[in-house]
Amino acid sequence: MFNLSDLIRPNIRDLVPYSSARDEFKGEARIFLDANENSLGSPLTKWYNRYPDPMQWAVKEKLSVIKGVAPQNIFLGNGSDECIDILLRAFCEPAVDNIIIVPPTYGMYEVSANINNVKVKKVPLTAGFQLDLPALEEAVDDNTKMIFLCSPNNPTGNSLIREDVEMLLNNYFGIVVMDEAYINFSRQRSYVQELEDYPNLVVLQTLSKAWGLAALRVGMAFASESIINVMNKIKPPYNINQASQELALKALDEVNQVNEMIRVLVQERTRLEQELPNLPVVEHVYPSDANFLLVKVKDAKGLYQKLLNKGIVVRDRSNVILCDDCLRITVGTEKENTELLDAL
Repeated sequence: MFNLSDLIRPNIRDLVPYSSARDEFKGEARIFLDANENSLGSPLTKWYNRYPDPMQWAVKEKLSVIKGVAPQNIFLGNGSDECIDILLRAFCEPAVDNIIIVPPTYGMYEVSANINNVKVKKVPLTAGFQLDLPALEEAVDDNTKMIFLCSPNNPTGNSLIREDVEMLLNNYFGIVVMDEAYINFSRQRSYVQELEDYPNLVVLQTLSKAWGLAALRVGMAFASESIINVMNKIKPPYNINQASQELALKALDEVNQVNEMIRVLVQERTRLEQELPNLPVVEHVYPSDANFLLVKVKDAKGLYQKLLNKGIVVRDRSNVILCDDCLRITVGTEKENTELLDAL
């Protein structure tokens, strides 16, 4: 049975979080003399001399309407990478506990675990890029605190079979982290809507992909209020800067524009899926629910260099398990995609 208290590291459970000036005073005042800011302002047209809202409530409230979850079930990180790191620090005792990843997958799960001195167990996906449930069951031990999944998966582009994920959620009593960085390009239903049914579920999303805000570094974690409270204890006081909060709020008002960008990118993805297989150098194009395609080619390393010589940068994934001679190609603009096809 899932018990959050049993999973939290004892030192985190007992941690008294840092209390910033903006945590202790919430409201309006005429004169702020509590946070040791520069009272004379800043050298910019718009002053940024005041610290931002440490809990980013305005952004969370707007996200709440879009995502259909309460603001207290949302954590904002300096990119999803900060969310990953905080989860590891919250639940995994260094040199004792372990996590499971299912390669090929996003590389930061392993990197963050290594930084935190947490053992990584690898249970590769099947040849069809799906979960190997028997192997996952065998890999779990008493110190397996977390399993990281990515759907749509990076770098393969496919979505994980929902029934397999639900089987895992129903039978594993550690934390299941579902990374949905590319969910906006998929017809699959987000697991954000399943939070009430699965108290051990954490869903990661980002404003970097469909929303086109990669430079702002705003990642999202959705989970039970209890898990969000644990993450808030650990995060730095002002982890999302004021400029990023303001620009995120402005972007979140443009849902229709974002939906149109998604439509165009999916249309261009379909075009590439149809035209790439006609090229002699291409051996297979894997189905994708993301804004990229995994493409098996003849001599991936050589082709990568030839494209680079033409000023086109793709990602060589041929050194990744199950991705021999594969390039990962992000869907570009119509013009960029035409140049890519011509170059190939």
